[in-house]
Amino acid sequence: MSARMVAEPEAPIEALDWQGRPLRCQDCPHEDMHAEGRCDLGKVCVADRRRKRIDRFFSNNAALAARYLCHPYFEVRALAAKHASIFLLAPLKDDPEADVRVTVAYRLPLARVKDLRFDPEPRVRIAVMDRLDGAEIVPFFSDTDYNVRVAATRRAPPDSLVLLMHDPEPDVRRAVARRLPQQHLSRMAADADPLVRLEVAGHLTPEDLKILAQDDDMRVRFAVAERIDPKFLAPLANDEVAPIAEVARQRLSLA
Repeated sequence: MSARMVAEPEAPIEALDWQGRPLRCQDCPHEDMHAEGRCDLGKVCVADRRRKRIDRFFSNNAALAARYLCHPYFEVRALAAKHASIFLLAPLKDDPEADVRVTVAYRLPLARVKDLRFDPEPRVRIAVMDRLDGAEIVPFFSDTDYNVRVAATRRAPPDSLVLLMHDPEPDVRRAVARRLPQQHLSRMAADADPLVRLEVAGHLTPEDLKILAQDDDMRVRFAVAERIDPKFLAPLANDEVAPIAEVARQRLSLA
């Protein structure tokens, strides 16, 4: 027998419905579709509990999506909403499951979903915000969920991000530092969080990096040593952290 073990094929994942019961084609109202290749137990099935299998079913049979908008399993409703006519989706704005409301927020005309900006689920509010532009995104800066505020920083007008420079969440301030215009960015060099200052160090101009050359955090100083204008490198060549001093000396030797 060969020393190399022959890998056995993975066993197929059992086909179960959303309540954990085994599935049989004989029990399905779409059994006739199996012969046409439009469904396949364990792979393409609306009765399955696995999201990918349900989605494949609606991809193959979009015309049937309308029948499933009130299905008791939220994954079925969410995926049916992805494929059904938009004229049928308005009642789903009040669906108890956030996944369904997210789909509706992306698909209905924008004028019909703006009220979902006040939805209790952050993902729904982000879905609405993703469809807005410019100044319409600024109100999301005051959202109670920091994930919404982070998402807002990615699409809001860069000049408006000064409003989030002092956000209580470091992740939000880091996101701000990535897009804040240069004329405001130096104001974040004194941020209390070293990871925010590290982000600032990655985006300041080489000339402006001198304000971070003596930062308390070695990660920040290392980033500065890699990018700072050579005329400000000398102090970093004597840094107490050897890798920082080495980078500074190497750059000075090439200047």
